[in-house]
Amino acid sequence: MKRTFITTQEMVKIALFTAILSILSQISFMLPGGIPITLQTFGIVLIGAILGRKSGLLSVLLYLLMGLVGIPVFANFGGGLDTLVGPTGGYLIGFLPMVYLTGLGSKKPYYANVFFSICGLLACHALGLFEYYRVTGTWILPSVPLMLAKDLVTTVLAITLGREVYKILSNLSPSRY
Repeated sequence: MKRTFITTQEMVKIALFTAILSILSQISFMLPGGIPITLQTFGIVLIGAILGRKSGLLSVLLYLLMGLVGIPVFANFGGGLDTLVGPTGGYLIGFLPMVYLTGLGSKKPYYANVFFSICGLLACHALGLFEYYRVTGTWILPSVPLMLAKDLVTTVLAITLGREVYKILSNLSPSRY
């Protein structure tokens, strides 16, 4: 019989990782053009690597919904609809395919997980760049190499850490993590 509900344990994990992402989002610095570089990407990949695609997607969706209703969970304590439809909104929406693809690769061998995560990272940046252009009318292409370099490093670190945390939690949990 296929399970169609979310257990209490899964809900707690989703909420916990949403809170962690909300904290990581506040650790940031600004690039020219007003794009904040944060540890959100690290958090998104960590969530996907540990929770997998379904729970990871729910965690990030909860994060976005919290921000949408005005809870200041986005970078620099941002929140509200203005942030989601503003210049950086595409990056925020891009977190959904990013966490899904990372989660899709989470149970695969390490390099496959890295590949899926990088595909998600590229999707996130594509959505972010196009939304930034749509809102401002300017491309931020000079900032892209720096953003991608930082995100590639944090992606690999988050996958490595996430896989280890997953192993530890799997051994601690009486049921399969």
